[in-house]
Amino acid sequence: MRIGPHSIEPRVILAPMAGVTDKPFRLLCKRMGAGLAVSEMTISDPRFWNTPKSLRRMDHAGEPDPVSVQIAGTEPRQLAEAARHNVDHGAQIVDINMGCPAKKVCHAWAGSALMRDEALVGRILDAVVAAVDVPVTLKIRTGWDAANRNAPAIARIAEAAGIQALTVHGRTRDQHYTGQAEYDTIAAIKAGIGIPVIANGDIDSPQRAAQVLRDTGADAVMVGRAAQGRPWIFREIAHYLATGETLPPPAIGEVRDILLGHLQALHAFYGEEQGVRIARKHLGWYAKGRPEHSAAQMASFRAVVNRAQGADEQIALTRDYFDALEAGTQALLHDAA
Repeated sequence: MRIGPHSIEPRVILAPMAGVTDKPFRLLCKRMGAGLAVSEMTISDPRFWNTPKSLRRMDHAGEPDPVSVQIAGTEPRQLAEAARHNVDHGAQIVDINMGCPAKKVCHAWAGSALMRDEALVGRILDAVVAAVDVPVTLKIRTGWDAANRNAPAIARIAEAAGIQALTVHGRTRDQHYTGQAEYDTIAAIKAGIGIPVIANGDIDSPQRAAQVLRDTGADAVMVGRAAQGRPWIFREIAHYLATGETLPPPAIGEVRDILLGHLQALHAFYGEEQGVRIARKHLGWYAKGRPEHSAAQMASFRAVVNRAQGADEQIALTRDYFDALEAGTQALLHDAA
């Protein structure tokens, strides 16, 4: 699949997720096989561009090409300026968010709320495409609710405006992330437009990725929540799509090494205090559902590592836990008491 001059290979993409797809996670997922990793959304309001949070989100130094940055907002001129600003700071693809279901975003008529105003969608896309000389992509849902599933109409507007790839999450806004993603609308969109279409929603295994590609005719799949604590899903999907074979799950020792590297990257990127705090959710995701340990062991691990105050302590506790799992011991980490 191509987005403008950029070849996206393999055709499995990390979804933009607020508070998750920061630079350390994007770099990790690219190393694990993602063909593209889209940044957290950057707000279009210029008053917030120089905050510490925004400056970190615009840090793409050392990030492998192509760099895809998502922007969010509701005013065409402001979004156009945000696109230019991000291109000046390293963006090689600009993605427009019209898929976020969060209340605070939709109440400001941004994110998926924009799908309720097709004329405004057209003005936004025209303005952003005209503002930059890099490819512009768009992420949407199937509609606002079941009675207003207008994604095919939005897709036609996007193609006419010069959007170069379209991602569709197979849920309406009112579903948020509940229920099951439906792919019929994505298939209809793909059949009706000529630009690349990326299928998103419930892509949680290599087999599901292959099935969705077959059923929708989409050009690529996008993985979101299934990558949390499982960044190797990208190499698993890529390998299955290329060979039809399933890779064995990573050994505990490899999981430990991936996680420790991720922790160190978070500490370095955010600084020790904030990095330790941000790492806690990732630690929970990595531990969740591991077949090698019991629910009691996982709960004990989370209770202990969540109280770690420093980077060295967090890393040491994590290493000790996974070393114990690798050795096959059944002992719990020392009790919180």
